[in-house]
Amino acid sequence: MTIGADYSRQGERATGPLTVLGLETSCDETAASVVRLTPDGEATVLSSVVHSQIDDHAAYGGVVPEIAARSHVEMIGEVTRRAMAEAGLAYHGLDGVAATAGPGLVGGVMVGLSFGKAVALARDLPLIAVNHLEGHAVSARLGEKVDYPFLLLLVSGGHCQLLEVRGIGDMSRLGTTIDDAAGEAFDKIAKALGLGYPGGPALEKLAATGDGSRFDLPRALLGRKDCDFSFSGLKTAASRLAQTCETDQQKADLADAVQSAIARQLGERSDRAMKAYAEDHDHRLFVVAGGVAANRTVRSTLEAVASKNGFAFLAPPMAYCTDNAAMIALAGAERLQQGLTSDIDVAARPRWPLDEARALSDPAHKPGRKGAKA
Repeated sequence: MTIGADYSRQGERATGPLTVLGLETSCDETAASVVRLTPDGEATVLSSVVHSQIDDHAAYGGVVPEIAARSHVEMIGEVTRRAMAEAGLAYHGLDGVAATAGPGLVGGVMVGLSFGKAVALARDLPLIAVNHLEGHAVSARLGEKVDYPFLLLLVSGGHCQLLEVRGIGDMSRLGTTIDDAAGEAFDKIAKALGLGYPGGPALEKLAATGDGSRFDLPRALLGRKDCDFSFSGLKTAASRLAQTCETDQQKADLADAVQSAIARQLGERSDRAMKAYAEDHDHRLFVVAGGVAANRTVRSTLEAVASKNGFAFLAPPMAYCTDNAAMIALAGAERLQQGLTSDIDVAARPRWPLDEARALSDPAHKPGRKGAKA
């Protein structure tokens, strides 16, 4: 496994249980958690505290980065205090501090990472900078003991990737979105339909009373045989159709069509990835993580695809599908188990691919593209 520029090996691998404080501030949740990891890989969540900013951003229909960062500054101390109290520990009971260092809204990332650095310095604890996506990748291990390797679909508001996960820090990208993430499509279309924030759960609730067969939505990348995703065309088409919906029933029908279209694309690409993965692996486990994994239609579609291909299906407990600090603490503990820590001057990163080699050799967003994802 390549250590990478963000980590250095300090001493020998740990041989006993490790207790790690995790901090997560990459978007609109301020979260802290304490997780204990045994040498054989069994994780116990001693506490998990999440302060949601939904009410702060609801009036704007989406996350406002400046408001999010200010709220993180105001809440990080209290949220961490509560997590330590619920775990029944003082700081001397910790073996390390893990904090999200990216990717995400960089103003928010800086808050949690800076707080983690302060704790590490004040208490003479090792610091582990954690990739937020790596936290999602290991989140299924919070619910039960899961052995590596496995095939992962990471699907959330900001990310949509298929990955082969061989271990902590050892992952290969099989497919990724070339434009928007599935969760972003859910949220933007929900906004076009006049639904509340966050849009994904609101759209799912509305879709339960709809019949999507009356709408013909575009299907992306039909001529390609890879595992990449694209949701921008669907998002644009559905947003335009939303302007023509005059009744609540029409809105429900469109919501159902959108949900089905997103689930279908996730299922099709996952099916391709499973077939490729199965050629080289006897241990066939398909893990789905990220906030969109909480959508029941998406989950049932993916479960059916996994069953068809002979894969066991696993998703994290609902509490760990969306952003949380327990997954950050676990990822940090797994790195600390291997003696991997971060320097105190490690920087916050708005972009941080899990498979950096593939991102450099085959970038999903080609040079010359404009905008935040370029």
